Amino acid sequence: MYTGLRMIAAAGALLAASPLLAQAAPIDAPAGEYELEKTHASLTWQVKHLGLSNYTARFASYDATINLDPKAPTNSTVSVSIDPRSVRTDFPFPEKEDFDKVIAERFLKAAEHPAITFKSTGLVATGATTGKLSGDLTMMGVTKPVTLDVTLNGAMPHPMRKVHALGFSAKGSFKRSDFGSTDLLGPIGDDVQLIIEAEFLKK
Repeated sequence: MYTGLRMIAAAGALLAASPLLAQAAPIDAPAGEYELEKTHASLTWQVKHLGLSNYTARFASYDATINLDPKAPTNSTVSVSIDPRSVRTDFPFPEKEDFDKVIAERFLKAAEHPAITFKSTGLVATGATTGKLSGDLTMMGVTKPVTLDVTLNGAMPHPMRKVHALGFSAKGSFKRSDFGSTDLLGPIGDDVQLIIEAEFLKK
C-alpha cells in the first residue's frame, strides 16, 4: 500500500509540473487585432553549412497579425506572410553573384511560390508568459505543422505611437526536406532554425 501511495504522489507531482497545466497570465492590453511594427522586427534563419557553421540569413519583407484575447491568451491567433524573394544573405561579393537570388530561386522556388505563410492552430501555455505556438507552415506549395517556442516580452501603451503594443520573441525549427527542398542536402543541413523578434501595435 505504501508503494501505491508513493506512485500516486509521484504521478501527482509530475502532473503538477507538466507545462500543459501551466496558466498563461492575462495580458494587460485591449482585445483585437495587432499588426507588425516592422521597424522593430526581425526574421532570421540558420542552417548548417558543411557541419562547420550555422549559416545565417534573414527575410526583409513580411507581414504578421495577432488577434489577441487578453483574458485567455491561449485563444489568440497569429497569421504571417513572407516574401521569399526578400531573402538577405549579406553575401560579401555581390559583383560576382547575386546570392540572395540564388537562395530565393534555387532553394525556395520563389517564382512558382511567391509567398511563405504561417497560420496558427493552437497555443499551449508553458508558463505565465511563455507558450508553444503550433501552426501550419506553407512553403513551396507544401503545408506542414510547425511549433514555435514563444515568449511574451511585454505589453504596454506605446509611448510614441499612442496605441497599445506587444513584444514577442520566438524560436523554432523545421526540416526543409519536408517541404521539398533537397538541393545540396548533406553539405547544407536539413534542419532550419528560426529566430524571431517582433513588436505589434493595436490596429
